[in-house]
Amino acid sequence: MSKKLIAEKLLQVNAVKLNIKQPYTWASGWKSPIYCDNRRILSFPYVRDHIKSELCNLVFEKFGDAQLLAGVATAGIAWGAMVADQLKLPYIYVRPKPKEHGLGNQVEGYFEKGQKTVVIEDLVSTGKSSLEVVDVLKKAEIAVIGMVSIFTYGFKAAEDAFSKAGVTYYPLTDYPSLLDLAVEKGTVSGGEQEILLKWREDPSNWKGVL
Repeated sequence: MSKKLIAEKLLQVNAVKLNIKQPYTWASGWKSPIYCDNRRILSFPYVRDHIKSELCNLVFEKFGDAQLLAGVATAGIAWGAMVADQLKLPYIYVRPKPKEHGLGNQVEGYFEKGQKTVVIEDLVSTGKSSLEVVDVLKKAEIAVIGMVSIFTYGFKAAEDAFSKAGVTYYPLTDYPSLLDLAVEKGTVSGGEQEILLKWREDPSNWKGVL
């Protein structure tokens, strides 16, 4: 698997946008020169099929003993379902919070305690929400053996959080690979790449280009 090839697919369908001069504002309030929306991939069948296949390969290669897959609501649900279908594995998904009516489930679907489970995410930023899902699964006595995603920013805070939680994690592609590709294509200059990499070092305090 080539991280640059996956990055190229994301750029091809505008799932990732870069804008240094007019940065995006995340829900956290952070100013960011990049915005990643992997939901867009679902609208492009051939790119969608490629990403699905690569996620399957990643799960099979890194977690060949997986007995169950768990998608993360909402963006990870579709990807998890597609991967589970191709690998012929049982599938569940995790809500952000317990359902407020009916059975009050937070984990939806059938599972057995102790099943070796891989979490399917679309995107990892700080890792906080991803690891909250891991906690929910662990409380349900599900054995989380790892996580995969389409894209990660590769923040040190996320790497530290996954390491501390003892969760093995693999993305299909990442921020540095995307930037290398953008420089190769001439859409980002070497100077802009330096600015973009600096943002990743301290995203919460980055104010954009003055």
